Amino acid sequence: MSFDVVVGKRLGDAEVALRLDAGAGLTVLFGPSGVGKTTVLNMVAGLLRPDRGRVVVAGRVLFDSEAGIDVPVEQRRVGYVFQDPRLFPHRRVRDNLRYGAAGLALPNATTAMLGIDHLLDRWPRTLSGGEARRVAIGRALLSDPAFLLLDEPLSSLDRPRREEIMAAIERVRDEIGLPILMVTHDPGEAERLATRIVTL
Repeated sequence: MSFDVVVGKRLGDAEVALRLDAGAGLTVLFGPSGVGKTTVLNMVAGLLRPDRGRVVVAGRVLFDSEAGIDVPVEQRRVGYVFQDPRLFPHRRVRDNLRYGAAGLALPNATTAMLGIDHLLDRWPRTLSGGEARRVAIGRALLSDPAFLLLDEPLSSLDRPRREEIMAAIERVRDEIGLPILMVTHDPGEAERLATRIVTL
């Protein structure tokens, strides 16, 4: 079992609720903007506390409102790739990748898999949108996560850049085998990348 999530959260007048029981692979949360997809990711990550429910990932209980369990975000071993790559502008790509991966020698298999070895000495401001997303995915993977969360990782990219990120996500899904929860509102992305699709 990869994701066993039953959560509810009231945000203003709206209620975000989800029941998800998903096995291995890449699970897509699919639906239009504003239905709470990113809110669900933030609850799984521990960035937002559910009002009620339970979050279990790969057999580990991260949140249980009845049992009083709420594992701090820094102890959840989550690799989170946000819509905005959020690279540190004052660090070269190599040092962005090393963040959270103390003592790691680069390049390694992850940078090769993502095709970013040639970017290691570049500054984030010199990267294309697709390059920056691949570096963000690499940084998340090099933190030794137990699971990966992807929030609209293909948004605002042109077709060639979207293709390179989809190929990178497919490699992560197929070669690394981490449980992945991804948010998208694009049916083509969902159809191509998902092991299963959950519609919100």
